[in-house]
Amino acid sequence: MLYRIRHAAIEVLLVHPGGPYWKTKDDGAWSIPKGEFSPAEDPLVAARREFFEETGVAIEGDLRALKPIRQSGGKIVHAWAVEGNLDPTTIVSNTFEIEWPPRSGRLQSFPEIDRAAWFALPEATRKILRGQVPLLEELAQMLV
Repeated sequence: MLYRIRHAAIEVLLVHPGGPYWKTKDDGAWSIPKGEFSPAEDPLVAARREFFEETGVAIEGDLRALKPIRQSGGKIVHAWAVEGNLDPTTIVSNTFEIEWPPRSGRLQSFPEIDRAAWFALPEATRKILRGQVPLLEELAQMLV
């Protein structure tokens, strides 16, 4: 989780999922940049790789581990916090293909992430997936 301090407020970078399902969703739809890793892969190495794949930006600095969380679908998310900055308008995400419209037989390509933005913690709490709120809370405690 990339964060910065602006005017004495903590801001976090969140990303919005791409594709037709998420197109009109906003509050409760954003996420930290994240992805899956194999049991043989180091989670920290995977975190750096996934951040790059979703944003096109290599994350620098010392990443501080946050407690893993379990999202409502059962997925366990391992996350790290690092202070930094980037211009969210410059992100370039990898893409995925799905059949769209459903049952049309046509594959279409969509960005995994269609946009990114900085949010102060109160707004980030509203924007982020409910299951990831504990990560924001832990970050706030860590930075006090």
